Amino acid sequence: MNPNAPRVRMPTSAKIGDVIPIKTKIRHPMETGWRKGGDGKTIPRDRITQFTCTFEGKEVVRADYDSGISSDPYLMFHAKVTGAGTYTFKWEADGEKVMTTSVAIAIINV
Repeated sequence: MNPNAPRVRMPTSAKIGDVIPIKTKIRHPMETGWRKGGDGKTIPRDRITQFTCTFEGKEVVRADYDSGISSDPYLMFHAKVTGAGTYTFKWEADGEKVMTTSVAIAIINV
């Protein structure tokens, strides 16, 4: 497992109508561009600016990150299960960097 890969913890199966917890974490320095390094030079800004979660192409959650977000941001939210499919998680950072991961969920028939 890549230690820098985005991490997502969520159930991989549920009943339709269940509300499930989704926890995400990504390793990132979240540099604001305001700090100075040991050499006295400003450390360039490098931060995640937006997080998006979609389910089968439909947006579930969107979060805009500002300078007050700490390094290695963690986000927890809940989603209602509407069917089997794939949740896609996307983090957008300065410099047009994009990190993504996906988790599939199956339906439990009762």
